[in-house]
Amino acid sequence: MNHLTLLALDTSTEACSVALLHRGEITESYELAQRSHTKRILPMVEEILAQSGISLKQVDGLVFGRGPGSFTGVRVGAGIAQGLAFGASLPVIPISNLTAMAQAAYEQYGSLQVLAAIDARMNEVYFSQLQAVFVQDQGREYIQWQEKITEQVASPEVVLAQLMEQEQLLQNHWSCVGTGWRAYEQFDRLWQEKIQKTDVELPSARYMLPLALEKWHKKEMIGAAEIEPIYLRNEVTWQKLPGRE
Repeated sequence: MNHLTLLALDTSTEACSVALLHRGEITESYELAQRSHTKRILPMVEEILAQSGISLKQVDGLVFGRGPGSFTGVRVGAGIAQGLAFGASLPVIPISNLTAMAQAAYEQYGSLQVLAAIDARMNEVYFSQLQAVFVQDQGREYIQWQEKITEQVASPEVVLAQLMEQEQLLQNHWSCVGTGWRAYEQFDRLWQEKIQKTDVELPSARYMLPLALEKWHKKEMIGAAEIEPIYLRNEVTWQKLPGRE
């Protein structure tokens, strides 16, 4: 599978990123572009393909951050992914943005137990509690992330209540990733426990590639027509946000 070529993109938060797995190496393009995702994402895709000297037709599969994240950002990413996949007849691998940040914590800090939270505004976060398990399969060992608390949108108080119900949480070392933890002072009490802060603030397409590679091995791909963004918060709520009426 060293010759497998996967293209990943993500626009679900204020970060806009593209990454390419080609000939066993990963290259990436990452920038903060909160209000210009639609203008930047396709040029970034073209640039990273050109740098590797390949075209979209030479890519084996497309990976995208399917959410959760900002409503507009998740929708843009899903739409671009769908358009590219239809145009080049590519299979698609959707990746959770929360799990992608957990993967980043593993690769950067060696974290195997991760609390992931993205600021969802309106005094809520997109949250998940993830634990890594090492899996042996046909001579390969890889990490599989298991949700101890399923992806959800919730207030800081609800998240804290769920975490504090777990006695073992305080006996183990957990790492926090995402913008959610610094956004609300209610989470300050976490730092009194054995919780490690990290510099992983936003998801990146780069860390979606290892997750997508394992899904490819398991043939867990979908077609372009099956792409569905994951908002967690419904569209009606988003329309009530200031400036979105």
